[in-house]
Formats: sequence, structure tokens, C-alpha cells
Amino acid sequence: MGNLLGSWRFKEPSTVEECDSTWGSDSESDEPAAEDDSGISDSVSPAENERAAGDPGDTSPQLTESPESVPKMKRSFYAARDLYKYRHSYPNFRKSRQPNEYRNLRFYMNKIPLVPDGIYIEEILTKWRGDYDKLEHNHTYIQWLFPLREQGLNFYAHELTQDEIKEFQSTREAKRRFLAAYSLMLDFYGIKLLDKSGNVARASNWQERFQHLNESQHNYLRITRILKSLGELGYEAFKAPLVRLFLEESLCQNTIPNMQHSVLEYYVYTIRLPATRRRLLRYARQHYRPAHAFLWGPPPKRRGGAVGGAVGAGSSGIRAPAPTPERQRRGEESPTSTLASSGIIVSSHDAMMCQDLAGGGLKGCAGLGSSMAGLEGALMMAGARGERNQYNEMVPL
Repeated sequence: MGNLLGSWRFKEPSTVEECDSTWGSDSESDEPAAEDDSGISDSVSPAENERAAGDPGDTSPQLTESPESVPKMKRSFYAARDLYKYRHSYPNFRKSRQPNEYRNLRFYMNKIPLVPDGIYIEEILTKWRGDYDKLEHNHTYIQWLFPLREQGLNFYAHELTQDEIKEFQSTREAKRRFLAAYSLMLDFYGIKLLDKSGNVARASNWQERFQHLNESQHNYLRITRILKSLGELGYEAFKAPLVRLFLEESLCQNTIPNMQHSVLEYYVYTIRLPATRRRLLRYARQHYRPAHAFLWGPPPKRRGGAVGGAVGAGSSGIRAPAPTPERQRRGEESPTSTLASSGIIVSSHDAMMCQDLAGGGLKGCAGLGSSMAGLEGALMMAGARGERNQYNEMVPL
């Protein structure tokens, strides 16, 4: 019996719909405010209502062709599966046989330096703030500042364990430095932390930093990691204010337009509470242009009321194809990569993930432009880069 239980594995989802039950308990009616824990309101100003209705001064992209004549966009199965695993605390996670050295906690206690650079956390917190060139071009510190339960591209950084997470959350000095590290990265992105509840706003340097963030898209992967790590180490409530700010800046203010897809496909889905995700997605749907292309709403329903049927806005319905090795890797970088052969638009977040993985030694990302299967195969290899939050109770995800 013990052997049978030891070999049992949780059946993983095979479609985007199975990964995302955000709208599973929702009937598109207004929900009580108590169901949401983020302090986010769905109310909009009269000016925003006019904008959503399409006032004459609106310069946002408008639909000029029929939906059938424009390239199809699909949600990434591998992104959905990665975040499903994160929210469900890695149901098939196998505990490491290596002794638990608590290296992440010891780093935050300033007892050991990050490897391979040999830098202590206090030096980063006191000397790196405002040194934007160093924060941009050094690629080894982010895995140490924001640890996760799976291996990142810095193979010297250690994965978090559940025991280490509990110890971290009970260590005041480590938590203080973690919040300082979060504030450091927010400043790098042109954002300031307002209070102990996680509320955020534009910093004084926001124009310069937002322009940089719009152009330096490898930071979108870093932000996904930061959001996941916040949840791992006890700051789940800090996610929604940051995601809401990125939605407003990318969709409404047009200050970070290249971030739109990453916010909707990744950042929103790091949040555990479905009610909070729904509120954020409703807000996004009010401002997304063109409106018919919004993919993250409720899934289509069959006549009998069952969810599923034809693919429409809200999900892709695609099953995971087998990863396909590619022969060569493109060097182009663009906000959105279009795969002409499949008519599918690929986000910069997915493309940057593949490029970063290829730089870390994974060769399945070569030739991103040649087929969707090659890209999704690379993302499948990255799919294990999810993490777990402090919340061990099962919530409807």
C-alpha cells in the first residue's frame, strides 16, 4: 500500500480551461465586496466611462477589420499550467533528498553571500539602490533576492523548502530585509511602496523608469518571479496593488504598453484568490482595446449551459503539443512576435522567457519564429519555474 501511495501522482491539467477556473464560481453578476481581499474597487470615474464608451478623443486602437481577418491570439497553455501549479502548491512536487541548509534564510540574515558574486544582502540594500545599470545588467542577484520553490537560471541559488519558508516567516530580520529588497526593485521600476499593506504608486522618477521598463522586457520575467516570491514568503496581499498599477499604466495610461500581455497572462494569475483575479480582469476588460480580442474573460458556454464548446474570448482550448526541437535561434527582439505560419501572436514575455532559457543552456528554444510548437516546447521546459505561497489551505482556484 505504501508503494502504491508513493507512486501516485496528481493528474495535471491538459488545457487552458482546466488550468484556469477564475470564472468557475462566477455568473458575471456583481460580487459582494467582502469576497475580495485586495481593497480593489471596480468603480470608475466618469472620464473612464467615456473612454470605455469610445469618446472622439480616444486614440486607442480601433477594430477596422472583421475578427476573422486579424491574426488569432491564444493564451499560452504553458503559462497557464505553470501558474496553476504555483497556486496549487505543486501537487506533484517531490521533496529534495539534499539536507536543508536554509541558504536563502541565511543569505537574508547576512550570514552568507550570494553566489557566484560573493555579495551580501546588506551591501545590495545599502549600495545598489539607485544604481540602475547594475540592477539591469547583473543577472545573478534576482534568484537570491526573490527565492522560489524551483530552480531558476542561477544554479548556485537554492530552492526554497516548506520548512525554510516557515522559518523565514517567523524571522523578523529576514522579513525586514525582504521588504527592503522589494522596495529596492520597485524603485528600479519607477514605483514606491506606500505602506505595510502593499499599496504602491508612481515614484518621482516614474517617467524615465517606465520608458525603460517598456523597452527592457526581460524585466517582465523578473516581475513574475517577484510576485511569486511575495506569495511564498507571506506577502500575498502585496500582489494585487502592484498588478492593478501595471494594468492601469499599460492599458489606461499607455505608459508601459508592451507589458499588457504579461500582466494579463502572468501577473494576474499569480494571485490565489479567484475573486481578486476576477475584479482585476473586469477592470482590464473595461479598458482593453480592441475589446473583441480580450482573452481573459469568462469562457464561452454551450447552449446547455456547460462551459466549453467552440473556442472564444477567454481561453484557447488548445491541448499541449509535444515539444519540438528547433535548428536555429532568431536574434530579433520585438514587443510581440508574430508566427506567420500559424497566425498566432506570441507575447514578449513568452519570447523573453525562451531567450533567457536558451542563454541558460536550454537548447529547445532555438528558432522561435519557425513554429508555435517550438515556442511552447521551450515554455514547457520553463513550466516548472513556479512557486508556492504561505497559504496551505485549499481555496477554490
